[in-house]
Amino acid sequence: MTVYVRAPELRIVDPDDDTVLSLAPIQGLWTEEQYLAMTDHSTRLLEFDSGYIEVLPMPIPEHQKILALLYALFVAFVRPRGGITLFSPLRVQIRPRKFCEPDLVVLRDANDPRQQKRYWLGADLAVEIVSDDDPERDTKVKPVDYAEAGIPEYWIVNPLDDTITVLVLEGDLYTEYGVFRRSERAVSRLLTGFSVDVDVVFDAK
Repeated sequence: MTVYVRAPELRIVDPDDDTVLSLAPIQGLWTEEQYLAMTDHSTRLLEFDSGYIEVLPMPIPEHQKILALLYALFVAFVRPRGGITLFSPLRVQIRPRKFCEPDLVVLRDANDPRQQKRYWLGADLAVEIVSDDDPERDTKVKPVDYAEAGIPEYWIVNPLDDTITVLVLEGDLYTEYGVFRRSERAVSRLLTGFSVDVDVVFDAK
């Protein structure tokens, strides 16, 4: 069994970024409503945790190519079955005063009440594409966040080693359902019958 432990502190991405520097003087004091209002009028990806706003780096083209492919694959499978798939920017509430911006999220029912107007109150499945500037963010920190939100399945798509790790929620922790490599197909436990060719995913970059 693989157990993921929360990182001890919130890390700030790119501390020399002008946006980060402008937020720094009142970090820890932001309210949830201020965060929501800011992200309503920002093109930056921003996450929020108990008064702290974290500015995420702009995704690189390789990241976006993989995301575009995965989005098309999930939509083709989920939409005919009555579900919905969306990609960032989209705020997902982990708990009160904590929000993340997953790369991709799925609800099996497009009428699921968790699909709120300003943000989602969770998801059935989340996907993150690992960034080379901070791989532990998606491989160690996010599993703890998404487990806390009760998201049943989490895919870690890692271009650094060409693997797709599928985690499934058992109680309040994730365990590995499978680590899928080139020449294999990554399989979902939640979405019966859904799989993706690992070669096709990473050849997209």
